[in-house]
Amino acid sequence: MKFIKDLQALKAVPFTHATLKSILSKYKNPNDKIQQMVRAGEIIRIKRSLYVLGEIYNQASVSKELLANLIYGPSYVSLDYALSYYNLIPERVFEITSVTTKIAKNYHTPLGRFSYIKSPNCIYAKAIKIKTNSDGVSYMLASPEKALCDKILLTQNLKITSIKAMIEYLEYDLRIDFYGLVKFDLELIKQCMGCNYKVKLLDFLYKALQKIRIN
Repeated sequence: MKFIKDLQALKAVPFTHATLKSILSKYKNPNDKIQQMVRAGEIIRIKRSLYVLGEIYNQASVSKELLANLIYGPSYVSLDYALSYYNLIPERVFEITSVTTKIAKNYHTPLGRFSYIKSPNCIYAKAIKIKTNSDGVSYMLASPEKALCDKILLTQNLKITSIKAMIEYLEYDLRIDFYGLVKFDLELIKQCMGCNYKVKLLDFLYKALQKIRIN
């Protein structure tokens, strides 16, 4: 059937309800067909009006980073997931953590849990990268520097009052790879400081990174 070929052409890219109805336009009741396909596992409903292909039509892995961008936006992947992505922390992080300018939200989906933390607009816009995976799928991800800034700025009740305390937080709480920190572009930390949001925390981070480089 032609609609199967059209579906398979989507591969691992998420698609909307409107796209699906267009592909199934020859059916008298496309919505009934969509419900039937969800029940059969041919397509997977991520949230209202957002789907991915089931394994029967697609063997490629769906990009969870792109999915995170699409589930709730504007948003980009950051925080713990991004720190793990860059191998800066030792733990493997399964929850896809993102930053948004909207209210915080959590989504439990068939492909995992996606969480979103609200950021001030000015901080949000700094140091976001467009990454492309081996399948040619692109998504928005924080730079390593921005992921760490987000973690520090958006962690509630984080009380750090000295450079020494910041270094201890990085080493013992986050268990960050200090070799990875040596490669950081400190200008990106300064860009975040320019937003005048929790500047003291970022100043401690900036000076801690300078000290780590010397040692």
